[in-house]
Amino acid sequence: MSRRNGAGLLPILGWIRSYDRRWLRGDLIAGVTVAALIVPKNLGYAGIAGIPLQNGLYAAAAGALLYGIFGTSRQISMGPSSGLAAVAASAVLVTGLTDQGDVASFVAGITLASGLLFLILFVLRMGWIAQFLSRAVVTGFLFGAAITAEGTNSFQELWSWFGTLPERHQTTVIVGVVSLVVVFGVRRIAPRVPGALVLVVGGLLASWLLDLGDRGVALVGDVPRGLPSFALPDVGLMWENASTVAIAAVALVLIGFSQTAGDARTFAAKHRYQVDIDQESVAQGLANTGAGLFQGMPVSTSLSASSLNDHSGARTGLASLTSGFTVLLTLVVLAPLFSSLPKPVLAALIIEAVVMGMIDIPEMRRLARVQPFDFWVAIAAIVGTLAFGVLAGVVIGIGLSILWLIGVATHPSIPTLARETGTDVFRDVSEFPEDEVTPGVVVIRMDGGLFFATSDALEDRVREIIHSTPDLTGVVLDCAGINFIDSQGAAKMNDVVTLAEDSGITLRLARLKKAVRATLERDGVLQRIGAGNIHGNVSRAVQAQLETSEPPSSGGQSGEQ
Repeated sequence: MSRRNGAGLLPILGWIRSYDRRWLRGDLIAGVTVAALIVPKNLGYAGIAGIPLQNGLYAAAAGALLYGIFGTSRQISMGPSSGLAAVAASAVLVTGLTDQGDVASFVAGITLASGLLFLILFVLRMGWIAQFLSRAVVTGFLFGAAITAEGTNSFQELWSWFGTLPERHQTTVIVGVVSLVVVFGVRRIAPRVPGALVLVVGGLLASWLLDLGDRGVALVGDVPRGLPSFALPDVGLMWENASTVAIAAVALVLIGFSQTAGDARTFAAKHRYQVDIDQESVAQGLANTGAGLFQGMPVSTSLSASSLNDHSGARTGLASLTSGFTVLLTLVVLAPLFSSLPKPVLAALIIEAVVMGMIDIPEMRRLARVQPFDFWVAIAAIVGTLAFGVLAGVVIGIGLSILWLIGVATHPSIPTLARETGTDVFRDVSEFPEDEVTPGVVVIRMDGGLFFATSDALEDRVREIIHSTPDLTGVVLDCAGINFIDSQGAAKMNDVVTLAEDSGITLRLARLKKAVRATLERDGVLQRIGAGNIHGNVSRAVQAQLETSEPPSSGGQSGEQ
């Protein structure tokens, strides 16, 4: 595996050695700017997860600092996200925990478990599992999780919430409505301005100037000043809810890494450098491990924060480190200020985080336009999450991904090919119906590996050709798309040879790859087909068949076997 600048598991050593002082200003500005964005947002994420507000900042600091040391992306901003917070909240709901201390310990525990799972996947070189959920499934899952209320059935909870509106405190409702108008209005009118920061500052000023606490508006309450302390989650609590911890950890890994890996590749392509995806799993694993050990919550990349990091001039991991230290400074100096934050303002932050971070209507429209099947997969994930809950929605999403993968794997494309007029090029006849079809010879191409899940499809295709093609003398199989073959695939190719012999036709193979050829040779299949029926390209195979086949009226026999 490649290691950036030879720095091994510590990419920070690589960029420090080659650091250009001209980058310093951009990195520092980006780090502080991102911190100004994520501090108010993380208050909302902590609110979603149901943990003390300062714990969200603990996670933000740990994620940013550890990613700056171990990550390979120069623009990624690592911290809590609305999607991961929703998974954590759902896990808490399943356990039935209500005491805030237990909730905080449990959320830290599942965060630690997800971090350790990331590291295990890295050691076993199984990081690809973390990218198993398709984007359509993740989009649908997050969409459904965003509108799932606190309950097993969001439809019931939504109706219950509407029923209690007349009982709401009038001043509280006004503050909440104004907060929503501010945070969404800023996003609409001035999208580059951090609306969450504007809302928090405005909410604190309003609380002080208008004495909102004395007017009956609930305030956040005590937010202690100080740095996070090292603390192991309650082992007994984790053990009592082991199944929920396991499901939540898997969900956090799948969702978190699907976000981080995609964003890391995006920024790397934009700025023309390489990221090490295996090292990214280490970075995210350690970031979550650190967040869990310092009483935080799950962390992954934030596209909005990462984009701001990029636009503000981030060139190295120093920007991430600066963000982390700025959050720590906020905890030490400014944390008590948040005690006066009205709870309706915090609620508006949560709503904004959920709506803008999880409900991706443009992506749903894109799926519907580009690939309707993916759109309906996303819809199924939404319905499953709404009907059965967030954690169950993850399981449903995994099931949908498996079904999609099985469907694709067991139905490989095996198109019929025809010759482009005046050339030796053979193309898919369904795309180019004007191309020349050779009488008596059918050319097909298999796209994908020939293994246990696809081998029956090849035999069925050849059998269908034999039964539907009058005066057939030979079948040419273009093997250029077959890049892998297992023992069952080799055995099935042997069956296809037998089928051709029994039908009195010749089977010819073209453009065999070396590894596939070696497997077929070890199994004796190539010996049965015969060296004379193995060709370097499709045109030669077709020409050889035309030269050796007898006229259709006399019943052409198979070529050399």
